[in-house]
Amino acid sequence: MARMTSSKMLRSWGPPLAFIAVVTAVLLAIFPTGFPNYDTMYYLLWGKEIAQGMSPDYGAPIAPTPHPLYDLVGAVFSPLGDGSITVAVVLAYVSLGLLAWLIYRLGKEWFDRWIGLLAAFLVMTSAPVLSNGLRAYIDIPYMVLCLAALLIETRKRKAGWPVLVLLTLAGLLRPEAWVFAGFYFLWLALNFHLAPADGPDDSAPERRAGISLGRLRIQLRESGIDRNLILMACLTVAGPLIWIIFDLITTSDPLYSLTGTQETVETLERDTGPLDVIIYGPRRLGEVMQWPGMVGAFFGVILTLWTMPKRAAIGVVSAAMALLAFALMGASGLAIIPRYTMLAAAILFIFTAAAVLGWRMLEPGHRLRRIWQVAAAVTVALWIIWLPNQYDLLSTVDQDLSDQTLVEGDLQDLVDEGAFFKPGTEDVRCLPISVPNHRAVPRLAFWLDIKPSQVVSTEADGLQSGGLFLAPARPFTIEHFVLDPGDDTRISSKPPSGSELIAGNRSWKLYSDCERTGSVKPGPTP
Repeated sequence: MARMTSSKMLRSWGPPLAFIAVVTAVLLAIFPTGFPNYDTMYYLLWGKEIAQGMSPDYGAPIAPTPHPLYDLVGAVFSPLGDGSITVAVVLAYVSLGLLAWLIYRLGKEWFDRWIGLLAAFLVMTSAPVLSNGLRAYIDIPYMVLCLAALLIETRKRKAGWPVLVLLTLAGLLRPEAWVFAGFYFLWLALNFHLAPADGPDDSAPERRAGISLGRLRIQLRESGIDRNLILMACLTVAGPLIWIIFDLITTSDPLYSLTGTQETVETLERDTGPLDVIIYGPRRLGEVMQWPGMVGAFFGVILTLWTMPKRAAIGVVSAAMALLAFALMGASGLAIIPRYTMLAAAILFIFTAAAVLGWRMLEPGHRLRRIWQVAAAVTVALWIIWLPNQYDLLSTVDQDLSDQTLVEGDLQDLVDEGAFFKPGTEDVRCLPISVPNHRAVPRLAFWLDIKPSQVVSTEADGLQSGGLFLAPARPFTIEHFVLDPGDDTRISSKPPSGSELIAGNRSWKLYSDCERTGSVKPGPTP
């Protein structure tokens, strides 16, 4: 019996684990220099503070929005010290492998395995997906949770609590999942009926109380309000409620994440608001999918809805929900940036793949088979024309990862060599530590075990006349150590007058001015 159970488990779990392992290994071979981005370093830092029984220090300028689930992940792995950074990178690669597998399975469930494989390939060759994934952004784990919920619902209609549990976890990473959970609860709680065109239906469902919208009649499900539905309602509100409680405990402000994010969006001058959603939303989606992917998705949605609506319906609805959630977040004052469209793009890539291969699912004599083949040819031709651009985009991802890893590795080398510490001790020479821009703040705070508010960005707070001063050693550092595209115009490399150079390498120079306090207004950037 034990052998049979083991054999069954191997057949069930073996193929997906092998798929994920292969994708992860290929990514690691091609892009071996992944690292935690600015936001993720803050989550690890805040997690360490939580594990130490401290309230997270959100005082540094342009700190990212705290995300409860990832902060707690940082707390769980904080005993590993610097090893938690390695854990974050491993999770990043594995999350990309999981993403590829989920896209493959959804494509297979909705259409067939070849469409699923092509869709997974398209997602894994999207430059923004790779760039954000290999930098350990939370968006990939968030997508994994949402797509896992979608796969469960695909395989079992109205699956209920397993879907909502996954959406609750996703809702502790990004608030868009709250929208998905709310609509899914309505799908569970209500029944939707279309009345016959020639008159009312006298069946039992139609005799129950409900709301009529034309031919559409909406009623509470037959079992009514029971214990199971109450559990579903609790899971639906759990995501936003836990987030609000987390903010209340850590900041005394239940809406800190919302207001703090809106302030950061304004500071970074990012596109936001209802009008910008209309103007820039499609462009941001296009940056993830590129024009061939967008055109193919359009063909795929139209043709699959026309010829196999039952197969396509859940995918079209889920893509529409993802785009709606993105629009709602953007209209409410959050940033309109490409990575927030990646969930919708991943789903739409399945329809791009269907545009290329879906004609095979039609009978040879079907009247739309030839039209579909033409759409497939157009989509493939567009990808072939776009291929040089795609190669450049992926090459840029690889080069940027390598360059940024070099600069950040040199910064860690300064820390490991003891440059920031008093000789023979683990105490920082003096505070604050002035850095050229915000990107260095969470890294130094994490490595030196100090608060992020004790690391001062000269671009925001001016040049300090006391403490330590970190300066870029060459233009290469300035070019590859920016937090935001506008930062490189404000980065400072000139230390305060009278500072002593105490350490340096190819990327950084560290100056000491521990004898003085006070501040000096920033001068022009050299």
